[in-house]
Amino acid sequence: MKTVILCGGMGTRLREETDFRPKPMVEIGGRPILWHIMKIYAHYGFREFVLCLGYRGDVIRDYFLNYEEMNNDFTISLGRKRQIVHHDAHSEQEYEVTLAETGPQAMTGARIKRVQGYVDGDTFMVTYGDGVADLDIGKVLTFHRGHGKLATMTTIAPSSRFGMLEVDGANRVTSFIEKPQLTGQRANAGFFVFQRRVFDYLSSEDSCILEHEPLEKLARDGEIMAYLHDGFFYAMDTYREYQRLNELWASGKPPWKVWR
Repeated sequence: MKTVILCGGMGTRLREETDFRPKPMVEIGGRPILWHIMKIYAHYGFREFVLCLGYRGDVIRDYFLNYEEMNNDFTISLGRKRQIVHHDAHSEQEYEVTLAETGPQAMTGARIKRVQGYVDGDTFMVTYGDGVADLDIGKVLTFHRGHGKLATMTTIAPSSRFGMLEVDGANRVTSFIEKPQLTGQRANAGFFVFQRRVFDYLSSEDSCILEHEPLEKLARDGEIMAYLHDGFFYAMDTYREYQRLNELWASGKPPWKVWR
């Protein structure tokens, strides 16, 4: 089964790291966050990836073209009989990675539509190239197959951006909770499972945004279900979030590291 990863955005809110590389290549613990995302899927047996390239896609291409040499010891014979012998076997065995140029300005829906030809089978998965979670992909897929709809969206309980407080009639603060979870609401965590018919909801026009008309129409048609994830999820959208993910990795117990 193919996993489509959206890797084409410019990451404008993370300019400290994305001026010269796409956001999926920003490193967490010395590895691109894209590597971490792929490791999560591979842990559950999903090793076929389609990467939707856009902004600075050349950086991602170079990374995978040179992956063997950058992640193994090797001996190289120079000259006319140039040969490379790898001495180790890195842990990313049997990955199949399709790198597809989907345009510098395309929105998320357009990027997915443009890789339709690389997606075989009736079911495929989609995620963003900037978020990690301790999500059991196998359970999400089982949930999807059980409800029979066209789409599954993994959701989380969001937290308020602000500390919430209660004030009495005399303007005294009687209680305070720092960034509490909002009750009765769910947010998109960006780990999707789709049936092939979802492509019919998408357009290859640059302006097609997955999170707008396509998902809205799927919801109106009763074809999207929410998988409730109450574990760890973190998206890297700002420099502070980049720092936090690196702090978690440095702690030795990053919550999203489900692999060994």
